[in-house]
Amino acid sequence: MLKYKMLAAVALVAVMAAQGPAAAADGADPVIAKVAGAEIHQSELDLALTGLDPQLAQLPEEQKRAAALSGLIDVKLLAKDASDEGLQNDEDFKKRLAYLTDRELHNAFFKKHVVDAVTDEEVKARYEKEISAIKPAEEARARHILVKTEEEAKAIIKDLDAGKDFATLAKEKSTDPNKGDGGDLGYFTKDRMVPEFSEAAFKLEKGKYTPVPVKTQFGFHVILLEDKRLQPPPPLEQVEQQVRQLVMRDTYIDLLAAAKKDAGVDITDPALKKAYDEANKAEAETGAETAN
Repeated sequence: MLKYKMLAAVALVAVMAAQGPAAAADGADPVIAKVAGAEIHQSELDLALTGLDPQLAQLPEEQKRAAALSGLIDVKLLAKDASDEGLQNDEDFKKRLAYLTDRELHNAFFKKHVVDAVTDEEVKARYEKEISAIKPAEEARARHILVKTEEEAKAIIKDLDAGKDFATLAKEKSTDPNKGDGGDLGYFTKDRMVPEFSEAAFKLEKGKYTPVPVKTQFGFHVILLEDKRLQPPPPLEQVEQQVRQLVMRDTYIDLLAAAKKDAGVDITDPALKKAYDEANKAEAETGAETAN
């Protein structure tokens, strides 16, 4: 469940990381400072806060805001000097500005048509689809008593045959750290335990214990099966964010596919075109598997 296509997942994470907090709503964007005659607004400080060094991001809130404002003032000062020198007319600067403009437009479109467009109903429907496709694994709930020797284990089985309580014996005899819980292991699937233990536990009938000691790399076990069930799916609340990202990923891929179909993509470098086509083919194949 919830498999991610590599390229799309990387793109999705990158775009989400670039979102940052929204600008102040309802026109509430006060001036918080002035430098060289230019106003600095709260929305600019909010953006500067998203670009703080991770170490500075750990500071208390007011120190963090001060650090962001300090950096913002530095940017404003040197940006003015750069503008006075006419660096905005430099061809390399224009190319970089064009790229950054395209990237921010991409992010704005992504936020509007993916992040904000995905509904709770879509997330719930996708969750139910994924859950219905899962074949639940069998789980067992068991207690065990672990000892060092086979003789000790056989003696414990004799005590159980005589009617002694399993949990009490576990507390008295077991060397396992969970002895305080009466040897209770909770629910587990077969792959959670070593093979010898799982094979013995899952063969038991509910309420029965192993008639002979079970040897594993840890020692000798006496196992009591308390219950068997099919593993319940995780509740929606537990996996909601993963499912939402899955829906967002697929929505994003559909938007890109439609845009490529309408606009066309022409790559002139043969080697680069081959690598691009192979990557997109793998994406499409994985997408078809996920959809089924």
